[in-house]
Amino acid sequence: MMNRRTFTASLLSAVPVAGALGTKGFAQDLRDITFVQPSPSAINSFPVFVAIGEGYFADEGLNVTVEAINGSGAVLQALSAGQAHFGRPGPGPLIAARSRDVDAVHIYNVAARSNFGIAVPEDSDIQNVEELRGKVIGTGTADGAEVGFARNVMTGAGMKEGEDFTFLTVGDGGPATAAFLNGEIDAYSASTADTAILNQRGMAVRDITPAEFGRFFGNGIATMADTIANDRELVEAWSRAFARGHAFALDDANREAVLKHLADGNPQEGEDKEFQSALFDAVRSKTIAADPSNGLGWYPAEVWQEWQDALVAGGEIPGPLDDLSAAWTNEFAAIGNEAVSK
Repeated sequence: MMNRRTFTASLLSAVPVAGALGTKGFAQDLRDITFVQPSPSAINSFPVFVAIGEGYFADEGLNVTVEAINGSGAVLQALSAGQAHFGRPGPGPLIAARSRDVDAVHIYNVAARSNFGIAVPEDSDIQNVEELRGKVIGTGTADGAEVGFARNVMTGAGMKEGEDFTFLTVGDGGPATAAFLNGEIDAYSASTADTAILNQRGMAVRDITPAEFGRFFGNGIATMADTIANDRELVEAWSRAFARGHAFALDDANREAVLKHLADGNPQEGEDKEFQSALFDAVRSKTIAADPSNGLGWYPAEVWQEWQDALVAGGEIPGPLDDLSAAWTNEFAAIGNEAVSK
């Protein structure tokens, strides 16, 4: 597996995507679009790679290039600098960015259920988050969504960073395993993918996150407010193709094709077919909302409020945003769901 620590905060070379236009369309007829993701994993952004492979973006006149950078903070930086059209940051980093006048907007709830958790070694004496008082919690990045999630959990347990616990950026995969083995960290704030990788590497871990934090959705698709205002047709086209890719991947009848598209997107993830399949199942399950009545990609307003409250309580932002509702919208998820239903 690739390691996020090998990526810098600036845009790097594109993640290799074989057959980027799928079976439909020609590059010279399409508009070039850049999508940035906070890690190299194709599985974590599976609707994008499926929509590329199935030609859904080409159907909308788009040629999508995927680039991997280091964490949600870097994703938002790339969006605000005009280096990318769409990205997949976490809600915590997006709210924090908006508190600094970065006008980014979430338009599709990809990880509708929490795709993060605080994990400890399987044989650890630690049984709950309250027992992390005075301990060190490892993270993959310094400012990624996993940091905001863990801070949220710890704040809920009455603990404050720097006083009751410490974060240590250790990376993911091998470096995270080494940090556990060397005793540098007592716990690790991990995504579903990170946990699977640790277990695959022989570092058996278990999740001690309180069940109520499962409602905190994770990374979603974001773009800039200026893009929505000035290039709405692009955002609608993206939303239709993305939702179609998401829906296609949820149908087990398409499993073989989906896994091939993901292997094209990240060949290293496709080397171990059994692991690729298991990781895809784990990540995919987090994209289905507990209440599916509104369809795919829908955001619950009340959880945005809870995210903001946790960021304020944890000192991550100085106070509530003037207009939290401007940080997200469900209008493009509705457009995507309409495309899926046709």
